Amino acid sequence: MSKKVTLIGAGIASLSAASFLAKAGYDVTILEKNSTIGGRARQFKTDGFVFDMGPSWYWMPDVFERFYAQFGHTSADFYTLKRLDPSYRIYWPDHDYTDIPANYSEMEKWFESLEPGSSIQLKTFLKEAEYKYDVGMKDLVFRPSLSLLEFADMRILKGLFQLDLTKPFSKYIRKYFKHPKLISMLEFPVLFLGAMPNETPALYSLMNYADISLGTWYPMGGMFKFIEAFEKIALEQGVKIIKDAEVTSFDCEGGKVIAARTKDQVFPSDVFISGADYQHTDDKLLGDKANYTDSYWDKRTMAPSCLIFYVGINKRVDNLRHHNLFFDESLDDHGKEIYKNPKWPTKPLFYLSVPSVTDDSVAPAGHENLFFLVPIAPDLKDDDATREYYFEILLQRLKAITGNDIKDNIVYKRSFCIEDFKNDYHAFKGNAYGLANTLKQTAILKPSLKNKKLKNFYYTGQLTVPGPGVPPSIISGEVVANEIIKQYSK
Repeated sequence: MSKKVTLIGAGIASLSAASFLAKAGYDVTILEKNSTIGGRARQFKTDGFVFDMGPSWYWMPDVFERFYAQFGHTSADFYTLKRLDPSYRIYWPDHDYTDIPANYSEMEKWFESLEPGSSIQLKTFLKEAEYKYDVGMKDLVFRPSLSLLEFADMRILKGLFQLDLTKPFSKYIRKYFKHPKLISMLEFPVLFLGAMPNETPALYSLMNYADISLGTWYPMGGMFKFIEAFEKIALEQGVKIIKDAEVTSFDCEGGKVIAARTKDQVFPSDVFISGADYQHTDDKLLGDKANYTDSYWDKRTMAPSCLIFYVGINKRVDNLRHHNLFFDESLDDHGKEIYKNPKWPTKPLFYLSVPSVTDDSVAPAGHENLFFLVPIAPDLKDDDATREYYFEILLQRLKAITGNDIKDNIVYKRSFCIEDFKNDYHAFKGNAYGLANTLKQTAILKPSLKNKKLKNFYYTGQLTVPGPGVPPSIISGEVVANEIIKQYSK
């Protein structure tokens, strides 16, 4: 009889882990708290609009293709990928804007127009970033980080200096470029990693390689298309997915978990994986079998939360792209109000996605689908009045900067913020992006994927290795599955 594995939560990492384990012959069941799968990558439909609730950037397509290939598929079996060109638009403090080109030669021309000689610097910068991407995303992230010995191979030891693990990202960028617009564009991908650029390791220039060289893509039909693809693969392997089944406790016996309990059922199993919030699992479900204490979690540096608005309007917009970054206010000031002196931002930067510019299927004819996001500090006081205050700011800035006055054209609006992250995902402090990717929270210094007190309990997802984001979560599922297969094949 095949061993039973029960996973908690049907997010990206759990779907990934479940597929690999079922493929290896395990009897796999996923228990999902909510009525829909996908975790933070859920989707909802209303009044002809299709809203992706979380991830909106499709980066690192090679990670998706690698996952699909291991199950005999490609992304083309599930959806049509379109490379966005321009990749995104940035609005600057002078209210001018730049469309960031997908074409590399056009990118070089833009760099040169701002800073003569910078295109040569860009080539060197991206060559180093590609090395970091190859070592980081194709090697380091696939290690379970249970021992330092995992990293004691010659390729990594020789490349430690090239990986720039101890060099600040901001200082590293300024070694190559001086113009503030170039610096802002290159610092943008690390904004959601959980620290100011001067406290983020320069290793993460690999994100610039993902941006500039690998490109920004979009699955036609919405980001939820890849969740549907993961679900289909899981079901093909024989995985059972049970929705509206929140795990409320575990039964433990002799240093092992023997069953997971929901309100209505008991699920005996040989192995358990939590793809739910790690801190919630420790604090609320495992009790004295928790991997970490409350004080441990309180000392963790969290990545931001965010205030999101899903908005449908009954007209088309002008002067906007699929992805739009409003950097018209101070990045440094907003960053400090997230990371240094946590408070609701005084003059927030924000991001606006308009997928209906690319995809007619996500809004009714003649309408537009808008996704506003403001990064904020986790665990702030969150109420309707505050949300509405910031929505008015966003509408005013949108009108002033782009000329789009949409206030009287809104036919649908929904907000999502800290309290919703806590309620829907049990997210620790209402975080949206997991743990900050600081040097002190990298690799073996992240919360372990294996419980130290229970022989058969594991963790996957954004609060453990390799870290937050869609591609790392895909990899996290594979890593934990491989550890279990290795452990139980002995």
